[in-house]
Amino acid sequence: MEDRQDEKLGQAHAGISRRDLLRSGVAGAVGLAAGTGALAGSKLGNDQSTVSEAGGAHNPGLAGTEGDVDPAGFDPTAFLKHFDYGNVSTLPNGQIQREYEITALDSEIEVAPGVHFAAWTYNGTVPGPSIRCTEGDRLKVNFTNGGSHPHTIHFHGIHAADMDGVFEIVEPGESFVYEFDAAPMGFHLYHCHAIPLKRHVHKGLYGAFIVDPTEGRPEANEMMMLMNGFDTNFDGDNEVYAVNTVAFHYQRHPIEIEQGELVRVYLGNMTEFDLLNSFHMHGNFFRLYRTGTDLERYELTDTVMLCQGERAVLEFTYDYPGRYMFHAHQSEFAELGWMGIFDVKPRTLV
Repeated sequence: MEDRQDEKLGQAHAGISRRDLLRSGVAGAVGLAAGTGALAGSKLGNDQSTVSEAGGAHNPGLAGTEGDVDPAGFDPTAFLKHFDYGNVSTLPNGQIQREYEITALDSEIEVAPGVHFAAWTYNGTVPGPSIRCTEGDRLKVNFTNGGSHPHTIHFHGIHAADMDGVFEIVEPGESFVYEFDAAPMGFHLYHCHAIPLKRHVHKGLYGAFIVDPTEGRPEANEMMMLMNGFDTNFDGDNEVYAVNTVAFHYQRHPIEIEQGELVRVYLGNMTEFDLLNSFHMHGNFFRLYRTGTDLERYELTDTVMLCQGERAVLEFTYDYPGRYMFHAHQSEFAELGWMGIFDVKPRTLV
C-alpha cells in the first residue's frame, strides 16, 4: 500500500525536478503536482521582480513559498523547543530510568504548502521526538513497528551490541525493547538501520538524542535544528530542503530571541542524497562544539558544514537587535527551502 502511495505521489510530481523548482519556485510546483498546470506567483531564485515573502510583499533578498502548512500536522515552531524526557522513575539501585514509547508509522507529511510526501516516521512526524536524558540514566525505549516495512532504531552512542538496532530487525506488527545506559554526554542521533538504509533515512526515520552532562550546561534558550531534504518525485535528488522538515518555515515564522541572551542550537544533518549540508548565520559568530562531547574546547566561526549523521552544538548571543538571516551556505539548498530568520528583540530592562 505504501509503495503504491509512493508511486502515486511520484507520478503527481513527475517532471518536476530540482531545477524546475529553482526556476518556478516550490509554490509554483505545487500547482503542477496538484494537476492544475498553473504556476503560483511565488518564484525562487535571484529574479527579485518575482520573489515574494509570506504575505506577498516584495522583499529583495528573500525567496519563499506562498501560504503555509497545516500546523495540526506538524509545527516546526513547537518542535524547535520540545524535548522528550520520557517517563521518569527510580530503579532499586537508585539509578534514574527514563522510558519512551516510539512507534514507526507510514504517514503523509507536508514539507511545503501543498507539497506532500509519503514518509516513514517515528510517532507520526519527521523528525521523530527529540529524546533527552542525563549521562548515566537508564533508558528503556519500547519500539513498535506499526508501519508496512521492517524497521529498527539505531542509537548513536555507547551500548551493547544487541541494543544497536542493526541486526535486531523488527517486522511490521512486532515490537522490541532497547535498554542501555546513556553515554557519552553530547548531542547524538537515532535512525532506522534497516536495508536499504538510504531509503529508510530519506523517508524520515530519524530523530535527535541529547545526553546532558551530569553537571548540566549553562542556562540558555535552547532549540533543535535537524537539517533534511525530500525527494518528492523519487528521482534521487531532493526537491525540497529545510531545517525541521518544512521549507522556509522559519522565514515565514522567524525565531524570536532576546538581545544578549545565550542561545544554544543543537544542529544535526540527516539529509540524504547530498554529501554535505551547512549552517551559516548573518551578523554574528557562534561557538562550535562538535558533537557536544567537550564543554571547553570550541571553534569560533559563522559557518559549519556537516556530513550526514554529523552534529554540533552552537552557542551565541546577538549584541544588536534586528532580523538576521540563517541558512544553508549551498545557495541551491537555501533557495529550495533551507532558510530562516532570527528576530532579535531589544533587551528587556528589569
